[in-house]
Amino acid sequence: MHQPTVGILHPGSMGAAIAACAATNAAAVLWCKTGRSTASAARAARFGLTPVTELAELLDRSDIVISLCPPAAAEDLARDVAVHHFAGVYVEANAINPVRMQRIAALLAPAATVVDGGVVGSPPVGGKTPTLYLSGPADATACIKALFADTAAQTSVLGTEVGKASALKLSYASFQKTSRVLVALAVGMARAHGVDQELIEVASRRTDSYLSEPQYVAKTAARAWRWGPELEEAADALAAAGLPPEMLHAAASTLERWNDAKDNGELTLTDALDRLAQP
Repeated sequence: MHQPTVGILHPGSMGAAIAACAATNAAAVLWCKTGRSTASAARAARFGLTPVTELAELLDRSDIVISLCPPAAAEDLARDVAVHHFAGVYVEANAINPVRMQRIAALLAPAATVVDGGVVGSPPVGGKTPTLYLSGPADATACIKALFADTAAQTSVLGTEVGKASALKLSYASFQKTSRVLVALAVGMARAHGVDQELIEVASRRTDSYLSEPQYVAKTAARAWRWGPELEEAADALAAAGLPPEMLHAAASTLERWNDAKDNGELTLTDALDRLAQP
């Protein structure tokens, strides 16, 4: 089977590790050293990536290009690639929303074949095995699956619709990242009153994730009329402790959308989500 040449944009902690996995089934993995930091160069060297001087050379030599960069830079990077009329497979693997993903696909069409990607998990080093979710043209996603076969970077194809992988990535990230911020706020409030260890003890009695129990959403909707004001009180307590209250104000505002479901014990998950989507 033909071994493709792969270009990585850019070798950050995730990008370099993903590129190293791709190297298992690639002829070479290239990265462009122009404008990159010494830290990037050190990472690339550690993972055995091949440096080139110019983006044009990377694009000319690559069959597959993987974009893994800070989300804010994703479109600018895609524009730079589009200028060179890259005609291979472009994997947009940044944490961007589906609308931006579709804009990037339009930027690169029709020259490139665009695959939507989203990495869920930690960089594939030290036994970590993240999953690269893919959506887009079937031939292209099959090519990417083959590239990462038998490596620490697992792949899962969600279908042919560009945007699905990005939607899954951000849906998961919205919970994972926000929940950690909530931990900081909760522990910060408890510490201000000298009960942080007690809070941790209370929380340790439950170790599973509400994200894996979506049926609980309907119960939340039925209790929203009580929970909203409680969170407003908590927001005031955060502010009094010198901590930012905005997240809890926003959560209380979200709960207001369920106020008319007060104590509705027959509410289903579908009903609750439909109400949440109607301002």
